[in-house]
Amino acid sequence: MKNLSLYFLRHGQTALTRDNVYCGAGMEPELTAAGHAMARAFADFYKAKSWAAIHVSPQLRTRQTAAPLCAALGVEPALGDGWKEIAYGRWEGLPLLEIERQFPDDYRRWIADPAWHAPTGGELATTVARRALQELEKIRTQHRAGNVLIVSHKATIRVILCALLGIEIGRFRSRLSCPIGSVSIVEFTSRGPLLQALGDRQHLPPELRGLDEA
Repeated sequence: MKNLSLYFLRHGQTALTRDNVYCGAGMEPELTAAGHAMARAFADFYKAKSWAAIHVSPQLRTRQTAAPLCAALGVEPALGDGWKEIAYGRWEGLPLLEIERQFPDDYRRWIADPAWHAPTGGELATTVARRALQELEKIRTQHRAGNVLIVSHKATIRVILCALLGIEIGRFRSRLSCPIGSVSIVEFTSRGPLLQALGDRQHLPPELRGLDEA
């Protein structure tokens, strides 16, 4: 019997990811032209794969990223709040230098251990892990095998990968890469979760593959 494989797709480029501005659960930027091109490239590359389900964060940038594949397959995505991006609180919409200037102590604590120190007015990484794992358990209950796509966000994907792979949650920012438009794949084997791909962008053409945060 085929195992269950989860494909974690990070959304395409937005103006805020392009400009390296903190953009979490509290902001709803649209995809840029390049971001929409990333979404179409993913759909073109993966539409022939057999998908058991498509789960999507309800935020605009993830819904726009999932839209081309959903349209090609004629399916509606399942929206789940657990896949939303981490809430950055008062850091939302600010560049790094401004966060360091306005919130130096909170930023240092968060950098040292985001599992137990949240952005100012924001969300702990452990909270993100808990809500994402709840969504994941729903998927595993519904699908014992097959391919499931999850369209989510940079921090959320890295946090859930840490939780699945036994990496300390507080190290999610320093242990795992997750470029825009990339796919990470986890297969559930008889020995537990197995990372099959991390931050893969083979589906993107060269001009899009080189894009990421500034």
